[in-house]
Amino acid sequence: QVELVESGGGSVESGGSIRLSCVASGNTFNAYCMAWFRQVPGKDREGVSAIDTDATTSYTDSVKGRFAISRDNAKDALYLQMNSLKPEDTAIYYCAALVFSGDDCLSFRHPRSWGQGTQVTVSS
Repeated sequence: QVELVESGGGSVESGGSIRLSCVASGNTFNAYCMAWFRQVPGKDREGVSAIDTDATTSYTDSVKGRFAISRDNAKDALYLQMNSLKPEDTAIYYCAALVFSGDDCLSFRHPRSWGQGTQVTVSS
């Protein structure tokens, strides 16, 4: 199993930007679909953005046009650039490696491994 560690969370005012990073350990990073999820206490974990092994991306509707996912396979790293942040973006953000590529990847299905999470707080 790939092991993942998120960083880059913090507090920002509405309209601000944050860039999250996720560093993976393991020998098959390039072979995984990677994704960002977020979770608010008491709510279900939500898929935010995914990037497949061929760099195809997907975004949940609420972040389209504001967030951008990317990966650097040479660095075993995953990123989420978050712009125009809103209070409703406040959550713990997790990176994940998913089992499959293609539609299952882009629809956030079958996560294989999770990071510990990093808190993002957006004030109004």
